[in-house]
Amino acid sequence: MRQSHQLPLVGLLLFFLIPSQRCEICEVSKEKYFYLNPLLSTMIYSNYTYGTQAANVLLSLRLVGMRNQSLEQQMIQRVKDNLERKGPNLSSGQLALTILALGACRNPDESFDSHLADLLEKKFQAEIENMEAHNGNPLTNYYQLSLDVLALCLFNGNYSITEIVEYFTPENKNYYFGGQFSVDTGGMAVLALTCVRRSIINGQIKADKENSKPIDNYIETLVKKILFEKKENGLIGNIYSTGEAMQALFVSSNYYNENEWNCPQTQDTVLKEIPRGAFSMPTAAAQILPALMGKTYLDVNKDAPCVYDNFNISIHEPGPAPPTKLPSVITVHYSVQINETYSTDVTVLNGSVFLDVMEEAQKQNETIFGFTMEESSWGPYITSVQGLRANNNDRTYWELLSGGNPLSQGAGSYVVHDGENLEEESFCKIP
Repeated sequence: MRQSHQLPLVGLLLFFLIPSQRCEICEVSKEKYFYLNPLLSTMIYSNYTYGTQAANVLLSLRLVGMRNQSLEQQMIQRVKDNLERKGPNLSSGQLALTILALGACRNPDESFDSHLADLLEKKFQAEIENMEAHNGNPLTNYYQLSLDVLALCLFNGNYSITEIVEYFTPENKNYYFGGQFSVDTGGMAVLALTCVRRSIINGQIKADKENSKPIDNYIETLVKKILFEKKENGLIGNIYSTGEAMQALFVSSNYYNENEWNCPQTQDTVLKEIPRGAFSMPTAAAQILPALMGKTYLDVNKDAPCVYDNFNISIHEPGPAPPTKLPSVITVHYSVQINETYSTDVTVLNGSVFLDVMEEAQKQNETIFGFTMEESSWGPYITSVQGLRANNNDRTYWELLSGGNPLSQGAGSYVVHDGENLEEESFCKIP
């Protein structure tokens, strides 16, 4: 039987004493709404807005209050179709995102399957059990685990405060990739831990002081790590992690000084990157939009009706591109490094992405350059090369590089250039 979450009077009073969610008013002014057009076009008209990407888009549009009934119903149906098709095979984070999207608010004619929270509880426990059996490594990653905790917290699911305290310590290796702190993972963890902290304060869940006090310390430490990754231009981590970082900083203003983050500068830098095509994937566009509108995933309210603000940007479906000359071709140098390095020169059409290069190399020599992939919310994810699979229990994965530098975009979105040196390397995360 699910635990009762009635709010006692004392908890209700404490709830109103919780520090404000926003560090300052930092959202796009109506005069700058035109900057958001490319984000919305990408989210709405992309050929890839299905499955988990549709969940990202639906959640984003509901949070910012964009009213478009036919679009909303279309996205809801796509999310439900994906849920029906994959169901138990969804990863824990994918299921958590689905729950957040479908339950973000309540429309009169819309029902929400409360049993999804039960399924998420089981998937989250499977993650915990895998960590106990495999040296602290989850089935997925800590970004997904944070999504799990956030969804369980917001939708009255059961979770253990003791497990949260044990596994979400900021020094946990799963916050790092190749020795580098993952800003978006840290940002999602701050959102999840903040939700748990609020639930303790307002009396929705019971926790001893010994278990609840560390959560405060975790949030403070993670916020410091996030701010440490702030760049001179205001981006935090990279362009793709900035959205989650902004959300985390919105809800944690009492953990840092006002002069430690210039929110308008971060916003202005992001707005300048939009017309340059930085958010060309639906997930990337969906994750940055709420932060630009001053919203966070903690604004999800399953018990409240959907609220639509006057966010009525005119979006027109892109028309056919004007005729162009036959595209030129480019040549890149492509290498795969496992125990030794295998290289080849590959010719592809100008404007091709990393995945196109891999496919052409595979045609040349399938034994050396053969690979497998699967679709993720960020597009194609490389799962194996030469039969060697990425393995989360061994903390190994495939890393894409250009000129020796790791890429911040995936194989399906990074556009290659003539003469570029591209590499794919089997990489082991620091244990």
